[in-house]
Amino acid sequence: MKLLLTSNGLSNDSIAQAFAELIDKKPEKAKVAFIPTAANPERNNKKWLIDDLYRIKRLGYFVDIVELTAFKSRELTKILKPMDAIFVGGGNTFYLSYWMQQSGLFDMLPKFLKTKVYAGISAGSIIAGTSLLPSKAIKNGYIDEHYYEKSVPGEGSDKALKLVNIIFRPHLNSEFSPMVTEENLAKIAPKLDYPMYALDDNSALKIIDGNIEVISEDNWKLYENN
Repeated sequence: MKLLLTSNGLSNDSIAQAFAELIDKKPEKAKVAFIPTAANPERNNKKWLIDDLYRIKRLGYFVDIVELTAFKSRELTKILKPMDAIFVGGGNTFYLSYWMQQSGLFDMLPKFLKTKVYAGISAGSIIAGTSLLPSKAIKNGYIDEHYYEKSVPGEGSDKALKLVNIIFRPHLNSEFSPMVTEENLAKIAPKLDYPMYALDDNSALKIIDGNIEVISEDNWKLYENN
């Protein structure tokens, strides 16, 4: 299984090169399905979503935008079958989890990922791990156990894909996520059952059959849970 888990997409040459190595095809011959579903509940300027898509497009990849809420399982299977990579964008992780299940993507991914690359951005990376805890609110440096954001009533789930036995925390030290600091995450880490990788917007994890390589041009931190 080949995974590329990013905080901010193909944000630098090192991460773009890692993606190319995982696909192992020239960009002009590779097909990427981009899933923007997690962005649906976000009510703000979605420049970041356009930037995420543009970074893939400018490298020459064929890009099909695949909105999970628009397809049933059988249709989605046909659409994804010829793709070389499934690239899952950022936004609301709980909403993404719900629609991955409703569309059938949860069930079809294990089979698809025998031959395809899974790539994630923020929420799309978090959901690949063992827990959605990094998407929950942080108060005074701790996970707020009573916080559970669905954004769209009746369209939220905290089920993770569990493609790799880690917890992924994006946007380390980002100005847009002021609580996601090394100090706060160090307080959270002992409460978790798996190692937590915290990555800034210029870092990613390249994973092949469970073997993890950090790709970074800036800062990242591994928090062991023992």
